[in-house]
Amino acid sequence: MPVYVQHETLSRVSDVFNAEAIWQAPGLALFNRRPLLRDLLERAPREQRGRAATRCFSHVTLVLPQDEVDDDRHLTRGARVRDLAQTLQALHQKDFGDLLGSDDVRYHVLGSEHLEAGHVEVKFGHAVYLPAPGEQLQYTVSVSRDSAIWQPVCPVYPNQRLTVLGRDAASATHAVPGWPFGVDCAILLINDGPDAPLEVQVRPKEAFDCSFDPATGYYTIRAKRGDAARDAPRDAVGSSPRLLLKIAQHAAAAAPKAIAPVAATPSTVPRTAAVWKTRERTLDDVELTAVPAVHRARHKAEAEAPLPLDATYAPVARQRVALAAIALPRLSRYRDTGAAAVEFGIDRKLAAGALEEDCLIGFAVDEADEVHAITKDGRQRIAVPNRFAPLDGVDLRVLAPAAQMLERYCAIVCLPLAPSVPSVPVIAGSRVAFGRGAPALAGLRVLDAATCLRGADALDLGGADRLGLSRNAMNIEATPEGWRVSRLSPTQALYHLDEQLGFVAAIEAATLEAPYLVPNGHHVVAGHYVLRVEA
Repeated sequence: MPVYVQHETLSRVSDVFNAEAIWQAPGLALFNRRPLLRDLLERAPREQRGRAATRCFSHVTLVLPQDEVDDDRHLTRGARVRDLAQTLQALHQKDFGDLLGSDDVRYHVLGSEHLEAGHVEVKFGHAVYLPAPGEQLQYTVSVSRDSAIWQPVCPVYPNQRLTVLGRDAASATHAVPGWPFGVDCAILLINDGPDAPLEVQVRPKEAFDCSFDPATGYYTIRAKRGDAARDAPRDAVGSSPRLLLKIAQHAAAAAPKAIAPVAATPSTVPRTAAVWKTRERTLDDVELTAVPAVHRARHKAEAEAPLPLDATYAPVARQRVALAAIALPRLSRYRDTGAAAVEFGIDRKLAAGALEEDCLIGFAVDEADEVHAITKDGRQRIAVPNRFAPLDGVDLRVLAPAAQMLERYCAIVCLPLAPSVPSVPVIAGSRVAFGRGAPALAGLRVLDAATCLRGADALDLGGADRLGLSRNAMNIEATPEGWRVSRLSPTQALYHLDEQLGFVAAIEAATLEAPYLVPNGHHVVAGHYVLRVEA
């Protein structure tokens, strides 16, 4: 592979701000001396014909010990750094003027904590570019290991033709955080101007698969064999190392990274405060549901009515109740409860539950109704709708709730493999209750763990199911046509979604005598849970 970045360290420099000491050794002794910057530029020309240089590099980055740069900033407001760059620029122009053509000579001085005193690093080459004053960005480049947490890598400027990404900045234009491949591997970004798209290439070619998915808007670069995968541990499920690369036009990148379509104005999304009951707790009070206060007075009498007992019938046929998605609540409705966040994780077996350190990916909603993705690389606010591929072959969608559900929900997270989460058979003709106090379908309530609810009083309040799910929310009666759903709590909100999780209706009138029919394959939303009937 060609040398795209010339990187050398000059040692024993008595004064790192002395441009002449960095540029060229004094006197006429040309032998047995250490090479300095002028020598390095001569030995590595940009273009040559035979052994004669016809063009030299004109952009140079210098890295000095951080303490020296900090002292200069404190004592002279950076004057010595500026003088160093200007003097080296003049020396460069004087000695190589005939090899520059129309190129501008540009120097940039940085500091590094890793350099010892008396050492100076110099970088130049085909993949080293310094923008002109006032030059605007053309692209921004970011990477991810899981498609959820994106980390910025570098900008790309209109006249910056070649950018090399790699493990460290010694051999690349920019080091990539969390680089999963071998040290000799690289990603090349080739910019042929504003009228041509940025081209992505990998080196060595035979060691990688590189593909672009227009639906997601990013490249997937996957190691196939050899040096690309060497020194790069495989993940827990044994898949090859991979890196996701996203390139955004600067104009688009200037827009907010996380757009919350659910964050409407108070005039369009009413928000009512929620409170916990403050009277002395009895055994029943410990199991109270947090609901907006406006519902309590209206439904107090109905809520205190005795509930009918469940009935059991002889088995005829079996259907399954599966957990298809998690509906993240709008926490601003419950601000007075002290709830600061609701969060859950998806493990490497693709089962949903409490957020653990080794989870594949997690999701959270905070008191500002902002949705976050969580992985081992960190936590990041995300746009809704969205989709993620935390592993090859895993497609995880985050949907925006329908307008009729925006008052209660921020996002609907589709579980990537619904059959992998607990599914419960329901006997045709029987009634099964769903809610915090109903044991039959308790395995589907994956947010019941106390760690799923964060806040000052979270440990006293129990799991996140206290927010929006009644002790007895609804009855499900299995029929050949689907479910007959009846509401058991007058304050319980229920919604009907179709096979694709599209909104059908809010389930208003649904009593034991006149239940609401949900066809096979459709969904019911109760509390945080999107349940699907599977024939």
